Amino acid sequence: MNLQNLQNKTILLFGKSRAFSMDEFASQMKFHKVSVVSSYSDDVALVVEGKMMTPYEQNASSALYEEYGSALEFVGIDVFEREVARYIDANTLLMSLKLSRNKERLKSFLQNSMIEDALFFKLLKMYAWSGEDFFENDDNRDVSAAIILRFYKDIERNHNVQYATSGFIHLLAQTDNKELIRVILELEPLQKTNSANTKIKTLIAMRHDCDEAMQRALYGSGDASVLEALCKNENLSKTLLEKLLSEPQFAPVLARYAKLDDALFEKLLAIAPLLLAKNETLTLEMQERLVALDASDVHLALASNEKIALAVVEKLLSFGSFELQEKLYKNSATTAEILQEAYKESLNHAAVASNPNTPQEILEALSNSADIEVLKALAQNKSTPVELLYQLQLDSRLARTVKENPAFGRYIQQENIGWIV
Repeated sequence: MNLQNLQNKTILLFGKSRAFSMDEFASQMKFHKVSVVSSYSDDVALVVEGKMMTPYEQNASSALYEEYGSALEFVGIDVFEREVARYIDANTLLMSLKLSRNKERLKSFLQNSMIEDALFFKLLKMYAWSGEDFFENDDNRDVSAAIILRFYKDIERNHNVQYATSGFIHLLAQTDNKELIRVILELEPLQKTNSANTKIKTLIAMRHDCDEAMQRALYGSGDASVLEALCKNENLSKTLLEKLLSEPQFAPVLARYAKLDDALFEKLLAIAPLLLAKNETLTLEMQERLVALDASDVHLALASNEKIALAVVEKLLSFGSFELQEKLYKNSATTAEILQEAYKESLNHAAVASNPNTPQEILEALSNSADIEVLKALAQNKSTPVELLYQLQLDSRLARTVKENPAFGRYIQQENIGWIV
């Protein structure tokens, strides 16, 4: 079926349109010079089966199919409207809406799932939120729901998500559509300051795909929570980094999260060495500088850093501190060889049981432990074999911990089975 081939022809519509309002459907048909009738005649070129067909219409459609078969083309309303949407003249539509200021028609198009995303974004920029929030009036609520419905993955599994501001938060957590993120950031309601909108902006500020233009817009908000979130962005622009670094409350956050180079490391070393030790972009040389500070709290922070270098792990282990060793044996950066050696001492069992790098045979051996802390560590470990997790779940003290283990949850979901009570 091709809409262009239907010009100056007649279609028979049973029921109603779905994505387009009936008025808009009629307007589109008129624009494309397609006549629409509700009963059959010899000049009907196509039968469209719409939504909400009456029993009479269903019977009439079936009778036509039996009589004409493949000699008469039948399509569903979704297929037909998708074809109509392909031929919308975006410039003509945008100019028409701009001149008419017809908010209802604009809203109708925004709720139309058949139009392309590029056109949707252009239409969304035209919508006037009247100085109110996303869900503060009926029109805004409808448009907000339309945004979430269009882009939210698996909406059927969370069908109420579009009716609250938290829907935008969930959407931002799952989407990788950079243009959608940019458009949401520019929406009028986000220029207002409240807790929900601040939450949305902080989520955008921390995203790796939040580019410099978006970062500047967020920085301009002046909201302390948003600025702190920007400090956690691994791709923070150099210009904004320097500005934030000059403000005392943000320098420690940058020490923890900024992507380091030698110059920045030197500046932050004098300001917040403890937080700097937790930064996962530290080079081997930087880690060695932190070890050389001879500060126990810095050493402990470095021991928990999952990007710690093997040479530094070995250096810290050599200090003989049980507290340091415990941190290192829990750290996923620690090698299986080191963990095998640590297993020989029972004092290390709880830490070794928690490490995803621990060899499977050691995890299995530890499952026989009488120490509840060891068993709890196994129940939390994403590398613990599923068979062991099932056994651990039978212990009432560990059942909840096993259920909260993401690896066990994924297994249950993949196998489509329920929890063992």
